[in-house]
Amino acid sequence: MSDEAGETPPQPAPRRAARKQVLLRLDPKVYDALARWASDELRSANAQIEFLLRKSLTDSGRLPGNTGPLPRRGRPPKDAAPE
Repeated sequence: MSDEAGETPPQPAPRRAARKQVLLRLDPKVYDALARWASDELRSANAQIEFLLRKSLTDSGRLPGNTGPLPRRGRPPKDAAPE
């Protein structure tokens, strides 16, 4: 529907599917190594785990084709709609 000036009002941004939460138990030394690696690449440990899992799935040909991109890192742009 358009307003009186003939302009179409802005549409809300499509909502992404909720992210799946998973409890992961790791050896403390493995976690420390992972956290250091993540820090070197300016990622959180959680983002590093997802990055590595996606890379492994892609390399093995098991990443589903309809999988969305990795979430953008950092603060969202000011003009982005809140989710």
